[in-house]
Amino acid sequence: LEEAAFQLQQIFRIDISIALNILGIESMRAGHCRAAFTCFKLAADRGYSKAQFNVGLCYEHGRGTEKDLEKAGFYYCQAASSHHPMAQYRHARFLLQHGPGSCWHRQHKAVALLERAAGAGITEAQAYLGVFYMRGLQPQEKRGLKYLLQAANSGDAQSRYHVGVCYEQGLGVQRDPAEALRHYRQSAAAGHGLARERLRA
Repeated sequence: LEEAAFQLQQIFRIDISIALNILGIESMRAGHCRAAFTCFKLAADRGYSKAQFNVGLCYEHGRGTEKDLEKAGFYYCQAASSHHPMAQYRHARFLLQHGPGSCWHRQHKAVALLERAAGAGITEAQAYLGVFYMRGLQPQEKRGLKYLLQAANSGDAQSRYHVGVCYEQGLGVQRDPAEALRHYRQSAAAGHGLARERLRA
């Protein structure tokens, strides 16, 4: 009986959190940012990762509350620890730009989070890792190209342009001007200005 009661409490807690988060999303869409933040915060404090992510967004952009990057980082961290892929990406970005501790430690933790988010299909994380591995202190061009291709295949025109650069310059792959041209054309067709310039050149 105690186990059944505990399970019911868990279901009730989760259902309330989901409802509060949905109410927050609807309030945000209607332009009621303060009400949205209140709903997100109530659900987040009950441990609901989607709401924790939304609270992080509110703090990062100052929607419905004062802008506070430290609090944004805290809520992204909470959601990321519950395997929320977009929160993993956002928390990684926070660590790289504002996080405490040594540079090496922050970078190591951030890359692990980005890898998880990229593996879950987050295009932004794939693109970020692609550029990170291409331009890092110790470039890993093949690894960078792998992530750039993933992001490009998810429709990211910027990453498609970078893939073209890789083929043009032989970064992580054998030089292939025809393949570079193909990627530049696809990127330009998606509206990327630098790809248009490379095509003209």
